[in-house]
Amino acid sequence: MAHPMTHPESSTQPRQAAVFFILVTVVLDMLSFGIIIPVLPKLVEEFLGGDTAQAAEIYGLMGTSWALMQFVCSPIQGALSDRFGRRPVVLLSNLGLGLDFILMALAPSLAWLFAGRVISGIASSSFSTAGAYIADVTPPDKRAAAFGMMGASFGLGFVLGPAVGGLLGAVDPRWPFWGAAATSLLNACYGFFVLPESLPMEKRAPFRWKRANPAGALMLLRSHHELFGLATANFLMNLAHGVLPSVAVLYLGYRYGWGPSAVGFTLAAVGVCAMVVQGTLVRPITARLGERRTLITGLLCGATGFAIYGLAPTPLIYCLGIPVMAFWGLAGPSAQMFMTRRVSASEQGQLQGAIASLTGIAGLIGPTLFTQTFAAFIGPQADWHLPGAPYLLSTTLLLIGAGIAWRATRAV
Repeated sequence: MAHPMTHPESSTQPRQAAVFFILVTVVLDMLSFGIIIPVLPKLVEEFLGGDTAQAAEIYGLMGTSWALMQFVCSPIQGALSDRFGRRPVVLLSNLGLGLDFILMALAPSLAWLFAGRVISGIASSSFSTAGAYIADVTPPDKRAAAFGMMGASFGLGFVLGPAVGGLLGAVDPRWPFWGAAATSLLNACYGFFVLPESLPMEKRAPFRWKRANPAGALMLLRSHHELFGLATANFLMNLAHGVLPSVAVLYLGYRYGWGPSAVGFTLAAVGVCAMVVQGTLVRPITARLGERRTLITGLLCGATGFAIYGLAPTPLIYCLGIPVMAFWGLAGPSAQMFMTRRVSASEQGQLQGAIASLTGIAGLIGPTLFTQTFAAFIGPQADWHLPGAPYLLSTTLLLIGAGIAWRATRAV
């Protein structure tokens, strides 16, 4: 099919329109994901007759299974998009996600609900393809800003999703699943009519399992010294981020006595501040500081923010860490930009799949690492009572990441 996007370098207008399309895709994907957050644990609890402890265990297994599917399937989707193009992979992923949410809305048992969560992990692996699409249609010198907008879209969908899900769940716990299905299917229809293909036929690569499996995809990261270092720093960033969903609610309640509403508003503020930085400040800061310094500045701001969170003696000081932490949002887009420069157009899907696999590994490790650290430093056997230890661990991870990134980008 002939379309001006067949050669994205030919015009800036189609390129800008394509980026807008993919940003809307990310917003709707995250909206459909976030909608079910307020009700899924309660629905699991209902299936188990109100047994909260057992529900927590099953819900944790669901989260682990979801991350495992991301680890396995993201490289496959990335490799498929390198072979068949980005458009069909994104559309089929959104269609599958919509149908899966319908399955979960109608689930008659816990086993069906669990199966739906596994399928969700497979279908939502399209984020790797979305990242490859951005790399396809954006010039290298503008990719940091484009990935920043993608991060802001991710945050917007994630902030709106739980709010909408809470409203729908107050009416019926099944309604958020129907809402998630509607947004995913709407996204698929939207993309079918307006989303152009971004990868020309002459730039596509054959599909091979050795590229599509997680081990093969990760081997790509070892093909360049700089790429491996940047991927390592990116992994440490994702691992450090795991402290927020893992222990933030427990920490804020334990240390400051905050209830659900205060925690919810705080996490929303974190998301909004990050969106502002990623959506509006990545481009001007990169233009002023340069790409390498922007990356390191973002990592150091994240490390400082986590240190403030972990050491803050009062809620006010904790909140002062939020705007500092927001500038961590500079690091992710900058790292993505550097990595996309190190591979060819036919390897962008494989690269994004490999990055998503590392994110999945971080998602598997993070919850246990940070909750066990929190428990070890507040329990009766703790030699040093330090509730903020998980945040300080994240600080350390980001400082190590900053050192690795600085070394990896010396020759870039």
